[in-house]
Amino acid sequence: MRFLTCGATVAAALMFAVAAPAARADSDRVLCIGARADFDGEIAACTRLIELGQRSDNNLAVAYYDRGNAFQGKGDFDHAIADYTQAIALDPKFAPAYNNRGNGYAATDDYDRAIADFDQAIALEPKDARAYDSRAAAYDAKGDHDHAVADYNQAIALNPKNPDAYVRRGVAYEARGDLNHAVFDFYRALAFDPRNAGAYNNRGNVFRRQGDFDSAIADYTEAIALDPKLVIAYSNRGVVYGDKGEYDAAIADASRAIALDANFAHAYSHRGDAYDAKGEFDQAVADASQALTLDPKLASAFTTRAAAYFGKGDLDNAIADYTEAIALDPKSAAALYGRGVAEIKKGDSSVGESDVSAALTIQANIADAMAKLRVSP
Repeated sequence: MRFLTCGATVAAALMFAVAAPAARADSDRVLCIGARADFDGEIAACTRLIELGQRSDNNLAVAYYDRGNAFQGKGDFDHAIADYTQAIALDPKFAPAYNNRGNGYAATDDYDRAIADFDQAIALEPKDARAYDSRAAAYDAKGDHDHAVADYNQAIALNPKNPDAYVRRGVAYEARGDLNHAVFDFYRALAFDPRNAGAYNNRGNVFRRQGDFDSAIADYTEAIALDPKLVIAYSNRGVVYGDKGEYDAAIADASRAIALDANFAHAYSHRGDAYDAKGEFDQAVADASQALTLDPKLASAFTTRAAAYFGKGDLDNAIADYTEAIALDPKSAAALYGRGVAEIKKGDSSVGESDVSAALTIQANIADAMAKLRVSP
């Protein structure tokens, strides 16, 4: 009897030993797909499934794909790309893996590789609106707004009730100067989703470009009401307050943006513009310098600091910063005009007048805009 009891105990133990890993694998499958939005937990669960090595190639591809999604969610794009690549190697017809690897490449500014992956995703699943939407965003980031609009058109045709696709197409329209189509898209996005803060923010951008500052401020204010942590809306509203000459309000909004995101270089640059317009040149230089520490290729920050140096009478540093801005953005009317005026003040009239002329060709009213920053002959 003892033997039988012992045997039953051993059998039960063996059953438990087999059942426990199986139960763990089932639990890991649930965790790996990202049901709980716990990225570290998902990565650990997917890794255990991968290391079991007992799955078919297709199922193993899914585990790599799911782990790639978790890495992508954490912002670890290199590991995400590696996992998507492994998923594709195991299943070369896995369209979502191409799409998400493309998103990883786009997040690291490798837009050509991103577009190639989106091309492959579309070839495999031509009815998937997400791949067109992703490819459009990559084209937009490259400055190819015509291709971006064409892809957004296709994405919207496949999924006409996605408000974010209208917002993104509106941004592409605005980037290529088609403001009427841009506004129309933002209205359409809001018709589908009246609480879409991004649509209000981007419509505000168009209103600003059209010179309708009050409507722009109203839209930014609505965006902030819907999403009080929308940093870009504070920054944009501050810029428009500056356009209106309300510099204290501009500084307050830029400061709110910085409080929400201390690494947002544009907010420092915009606040520097407002300080410059108030004649607080040292503070303007400090803010522009901080912007350039965060983003050394931010042309507008060089222009901001140059204007402050100009206000301080430091023409050499002003010219140097305007020159840096022009190197980064050769069509910057503000930088060309500012450098031209500084050169004229230094006595180099021929070179200065050439810069001023080039600036006026790009933007006819640039002299009025620069006068607000105290940059004038």
